[in-house]
Amino acid sequence: MHITKLFFLLLTCAAWAFAPSAAQADVRISGHDILVDGKAFVVRGAAGTRQLAVLAGLGANTIRTYGAEEADVLDRAQAAGLKVILGFWLEHPRRGVDYRDEKFVAAQLARLEQFVRQHRNHPALLMWGLGNEVESELADDSQIWPGIERAARLVKQLDPAHPTLAVLAEAGNNKVAKLKSQAPSIDVLGVNSYGEGLLSLPERVRQQGWNKPWIVTELGPRGQWQAARTPWGAFIEPGSGEKAALLRRYLPRMLPPQANGQIAFFWGQKQEVTPTWHSLLLPDNSWTETAEAMAASWGGHTPGRNRAPRITRFEFSHQPGQPWASWPRSQIARAILAVSDPDKDPITLHWAVMAESTDLRVAGDAEAVPPSYPNALFGAGNDGVSIQGLHPGAYRLFLEVRDGRGAVATANLPFRVE
Repeated sequence: MHITKLFFLLLTCAAWAFAPSAAQADVRISGHDILVDGKAFVVRGAAGTRQLAVLAGLGANTIRTYGAEEADVLDRAQAAGLKVILGFWLEHPRRGVDYRDEKFVAAQLARLEQFVRQHRNHPALLMWGLGNEVESELADDSQIWPGIERAARLVKQLDPAHPTLAVLAEAGNNKVAKLKSQAPSIDVLGVNSYGEGLLSLPERVRQQGWNKPWIVTELGPRGQWQAARTPWGAFIEPGSGEKAALLRRYLPRMLPPQANGQIAFFWGQKQEVTPTWHSLLLPDNSWTETAEAMAASWGGHTPGRNRAPRITRFEFSHQPGQPWASWPRSQIARAILAVSDPDKDPITLHWAVMAESTDLRVAGDAEAVPPSYPNALFGAGNDGVSIQGLHPGAYRLFLEVRDGRGAVATANLPFRVE
């Protein structure tokens, strides 16, 4: 009896030991193309690691990470049918490191070697993303390109089966040409670009002589650095409906023959100027109309083919037609709105007042969330809300319109109490 049980136990263990794992894809670079298992692969996806099944349903085939994500991200991507541009964070000189310091470089390369050895055989791996905007905010970027080349050369020695990618902050200052000439071990160019600059980006990349595949590794409707401002300097954020309209314009332009694909930013939630500016999801994973734009471009659909609510009017009653307002401390202000849902779903409104952010950083560095003032709101209804009792200063009124099925519309109005 015991011998029989032992025999079957050994047989089971042997089966586990020799069971085939999911096959690695054959990833190659051929001229201007990225080939996966012999077929041209066009990257369609987003930066982020949340709600991967929803993202795949939109028609995505790829996610991009930055280097500090959860250890199981490759497994979760594989389960969702997604490939991964797996990021390794190369530290930025603007934050105090020096790529001419051999001790620092050696330590960073040692971490990179461990990272590559750990993940190089995973079937979800598409390519290695080496750094993100490492050259940003520098008057002299000459130390950067040899540092990227050393990292790429090491990766190719450890894992010749997957391409290397480096990511630049836009394509100005001849950066693409510098990368091409000084980091020849980079197989794929990544460029982060937002707003109207996207429309000229393919031509600007070609003009600098890049003749390998390239991807828009962050794509968004409009960055705060491109936005209009209030008279007191606050950035005016487009609402989720305007963001979706801009994505519908930009996404089709970033596919072959113009580029090898696109990564939307950010499939998650972060504080950058506001909690919603670059967030394609809310903290509870609700998605906005931008997901509909992504699905339309990528051939997928939103969960249940649901459509997000629409905000068709949102302004302060005493300054109509303006995306901002100001008033004396003694005055009561009223925000008025009109909202609808294309699926006729019942909607609920959520309001918040937050101080204008003063912890503004560069290159996406983490920012503190400003304080909220719930007691300043009263008289909320489906037609608007009133504000009173705030000390003089700069604030924002935030609106969320939810349909109860996972979709939301967002907008905010900057205002100043005098």
